[in-house]
Amino acid sequence: MGTTFSRSAKDYVNYLEKENEDKAPKLQEHFFDQYNDRVSPEMVVKEIDDNTAKLKKRDPKFYAMTISPSQKELQHIGNNPDKLRSYIREVMKDYSKAFYRDTPVSVDAIKYFAKIEFERIYKGFDKAVKENQPYRAKIAKLNHDLVKIRQGELKGNPQKIQQEIQQLRKEALHKLNGQLIKQGMQKEGLQTHVHIIVSRRDVNNKFSLSPGSSHKASEAMLNGKQVKRGFHRDQFYSDAEKTFDKLFQYERDFVESYTARKLYKDNSYQYFAQVMGLPIGERSVALKLLGKSGVPMIQIPTSKVQLALQTIKQLKRALEISKSASSIGI
Repeated sequence: MGTTFSRSAKDYVNYLEKENEDKAPKLQEHFFDQYNDRVSPEMVVKEIDDNTAKLKKRDPKFYAMTISPSQKELQHIGNNPDKLRSYIREVMKDYSKAFYRDTPVSVDAIKYFAKIEFERIYKGFDKAVKENQPYRAKIAKLNHDLVKIRQGELKGNPQKIQQEIQQLRKEALHKLNGQLIKQGMQKEGLQTHVHIIVSRRDVNNKFSLSPGSSHKASEAMLNGKQVKRGFHRDQFYSDAEKTFDKLFQYERDFVESYTARKLYKDNSYQYFAQVMGLPIGERSVALKLLGKSGVPMIQIPTSKVQLALQTIKQLKRALEISKSASSIGI
């Protein structure tokens, strides 16, 4: 983060071991790489920390990626960790191919370790937590006032305050099993995802491999010779999605696709017009997926001709496409 990078992967590896706490050995998930299903945390730290030749103090020593299939995709593969491991190994081939180099980069040149996690908790920066916070703050103050009233330190009507608390709970935007969503609560549904630690250096510790946004495909002069450098991030995202579909025979709806997400960001009007132009069956699935993302149940036209500008504006205001209900998140 920022301009100062950790000199060791130890803290991050320890963080990724958190789900194994209090679990029996046979229920624990282990780090894996391209060819090994079980790598110890100590080995991960050693391999990453020892692979930093010629990197400066302010250079990142490793990168952290998270592969997050949607709940629909997880359901398709039965939330199977073995299938996810197979998928990750194919994704890392896509990762290696995305590097822009004079000599193609092989997956065997990439030093990485991955770990599957099955749970997620709400964090302070999650939208649901942030939007609930004003309600929680008001409720906390009212509960504090109730204590003072019972102790005779404050005058007031306890029944009225209780009614105010109930009204605030009712008005709060995000709930889970009747409770206001807050930081630390476990997220509902399938939440399986994969963390990947990738060394900045190749497996032989000879050259750097950076997927950073400031390292887009380009050419530069090195020792008087023009060389290729950079990373095709767009290609990587697209290939990762195609790999999932091919590996698991997954029939991806338009609104789940990386292409659709890009189109929504660049031209939301064209995006919704294209949704309405889908064949009836695909459009039905698309609208259900959009509904899960937060689109209100409004009357949606059935043809491009009927697709009024006002309807598109309503949809745009209602929807900022949710990653959890669209395609694989990376």
